[in-house]
Amino acid sequence: MKSARIPGPNEPLTISESENPKPSGTQALLKVKSEGVCHSDLHLWEGGYDLGDGEFLKVTDRGVKYPVTPGHEIVGTIKAIGENVSNVSVGDDVLVFPWMGCGECPACKVGNENLCDAPKSMGLFQDGGYADYTLIPNSKYLAKLDGVDPDAATSLACSGLTAYTAVKKANQNSPEFIVIVGAGGLGLMGVQIASAITDAKIICVDLDDKKLETAKEMGAHFTVNSKDSDAVKKILSICNDKGADSVIDFVNAPPTVKTGLAVLRKRGNLVLVGLFGGSLELSLVTIPLKSITIQGAYTGNYTDMVELLSLARKGVINPVISKRYSLEDANTALEDLKARKILGRAVINP
Repeated sequence: MKSARIPGPNEPLTISESENPKPSGTQALLKVKSEGVCHSDLHLWEGGYDLGDGEFLKVTDRGVKYPVTPGHEIVGTIKAIGENVSNVSVGDDVLVFPWMGCGECPACKVGNENLCDAPKSMGLFQDGGYADYTLIPNSKYLAKLDGVDPDAATSLACSGLTAYTAVKKANQNSPEFIVIVGAGGLGLMGVQIASAITDAKIICVDLDDKKLETAKEMGAHFTVNSKDSDAVKKILSICNDKGADSVIDFVNAPPTVKTGLAVLRKRGNLVLVGLFGGSLELSLVTIPLKSITIQGAYTGNYTDMVELLSLARKGVINPVISKRYSLEDANTALEDLKARKILGRAVINP
């Protein structure tokens, strides 16, 4: 098998070759058809996350060990299975649920392995999909595509799953207006999902007019450019000067969170998703006075992913795939993502 591996933080990915692993027990060997290029791969490549105030969280402090093969948005064809596998067959095209857990903590015991206390996520804590073959430790993490386009399906394991979870949280207060901050791959997926599963009017906010145009095409009722000095006033005006019921921040940087709090109405719900980083000073008294909720959304569980696949199968959501790369061009893919040259999502086709 051939893999594009990260030797260490900020080091170029290198191509390595090894023998194909042979699955046993519950394992399955996939020939990778498509691998999504995600911002989380960038954080792994850069070695961690900006926590603000000059602090940096190293991924090695979370248990990551280099060298590592990144990639957690994996679609592949099953080439071999272990003797205890019965839910899938050789030849099936499948999407991998990558947020694998320990199986023992409280979250895992109720099916929320994505929130595990000791995660074993693919492409982070174990080798992922920047490879032509990958070994899945248990076939229970596989979901059959059954007609969903392989390139489009990749994002359903991460960005789509994260957006789906965020929208479900934002929909808990029966919103009349939902503000979606960010019109990148995550935000555009969020717009489509919000349009499909909520009754809310959707306001998309971004600093790129081209991306905002795409958001309108995807189902946003209104768009506002955040570079506009009157952006907050415009959003409030759209919401009849009462404010938005829910805000989903797919960027989660100090300026975007500040905007989200400024447009949130009483009893409002702020869902923070992005990992841009930084810190923010809050006026604490406004939190109880307005009775607002601030919560995070981190991917979703296996059941959520299966539900999302069903929506994609019905054509309700259509992930935007704008660029495709070979495995040998993995460095270019990450550099393009970092330079914001990718509209929607990019994939690697090994």
